[in-house]
Amino acid sequence: MVTYQEVLENARACSGPYCKACPVCDGRACGKAMPGPGAKGTGTVAIKNYDAWQRVCLNMDNICENRPADTRFPFFGQEYDLPVFAGPVGAVEFHYGDKYTNREYNQILVPACAAAGIAAFTGDGADPAVFTAAAQAIGENGGRGIPTVKPWDRDTLFAKLDQAKASGARMFAMDIDAAGLPFLKGLTPPAGHKTVEELREVIQYAQVPFIIKGIMTVKGARKALEAGAAGIVVSNHGGRVLDGVPATAQVLPAIAEAVKGQMAVLVDGGIRSGVDVCKALALGADACILARPYVTAVYGGGAEGVRLLTEKLKAELADTMEMCGVHSLSEISREMIFQ
Repeated sequence: MVTYQEVLENARACSGPYCKACPVCDGRACGKAMPGPGAKGTGTVAIKNYDAWQRVCLNMDNICENRPADTRFPFFGQEYDLPVFAGPVGAVEFHYGDKYTNREYNQILVPACAAAGIAAFTGDGADPAVFTAAAQAIGENGGRGIPTVKPWDRDTLFAKLDQAKASGARMFAMDIDAAGLPFLKGLTPPAGHKTVEELREVIQYAQVPFIIKGIMTVKGARKALEAGAAGIVVSNHGGRVLDGVPATAQVLPAIAEAVKGQMAVLVDGGIRSGVDVCKALALGADACILARPYVTAVYGGGAEGVRLLTEKLKAELADTMEMCGVHSLSEISREMIFQ
C-alpha cells in the first residue's frame, strides 16, 4: 500500500522543473519561480503565509468528555467530511510539469475529492480549455465541485458561467485577485478589476451561492457582501499577485469578526496540516482551501494521493480538536488560541 511519504517522493520525480514537491511546502524552495508555484517579486509572501500559521499556538484542554471529534462540515446544502477544499489550479502542465493535461488533472482531482468526502475548487486560465475541462469533470461527478472563474470581461464571464451551470455545480467562485496575475495582463479577452455593481450582476446571473476569492481587508469583505456574495476566501493568491502583502493568518481575524454570520468565510495560503486547519477555524474561518498540496498529491499518487492527503488532514484535525477539548466544529473558538 502506498504511503503519503511515498506520494511525495513520487511527485518529486515528475513535478519539475519548477515545483520541488518538498516534504514541507513552505514556499522556500520555489521562491519566485513563475511559471511554477512560486510567489511574485521577492517570492517571500508564500513563505510568510506558511510561517504565520506556525506562529499561531493552540491551548490544550484534556478535562472533557472522552469521545471522538466530529469533523463534518455542512456548506450550502452539502455535507463534507471535514472543512477542507482542494484549491483551484489552472494550467497545471505549465506550472507543475507535463505529466498531466488540465483535463487529465481535473478528471483525477474532482472525483477523488468527492470520494474522499470533500470537494475541489477547479481552475481557469487564458486557455478556454482549462475551464471547459474543469466544468466537464464536475458534470461527470454529479456537480460536486466549485468552478472558479477569473475576472474576465462580462461576455466571457457569462459564457463560462453558462458552462458551469450546465455542469450542475451548486456553487461558483471567482478569484478576483487574479486581475494581478502577470499571465492574464494584456490578454484578449481581458481580465481585470470589478466594481461592486459589476460583481452584483455576475452573482445575480449565476443564481447559485457565489464565493469571491482574494479578499484581504475588512473593506473588501464588506464590498463582497454588498455585491451579494454568499462567501469569501481570505487569500493573497499564494503571493502570486502582489509582493509585500501580509499573511492570510494575520488578516483573517478582523475580516471574520466583521462579516461572520452574514457570509461564509474561507481562508487559504500556507495551510498544510489539520493542525493549521484547526487554527484557522479558531481564528474565525469556516473552512480552509489547500492548493499546492493537492497538486502534489495528484502528481505523486493520483486519486490515491488525494485520498491519503485528505485522510491525513482529517486525522490531524480530529486529534487537534480532541486535545483542545472540543468535539465538533461549532465548539472551536478564539479561546483556543494562546495569546
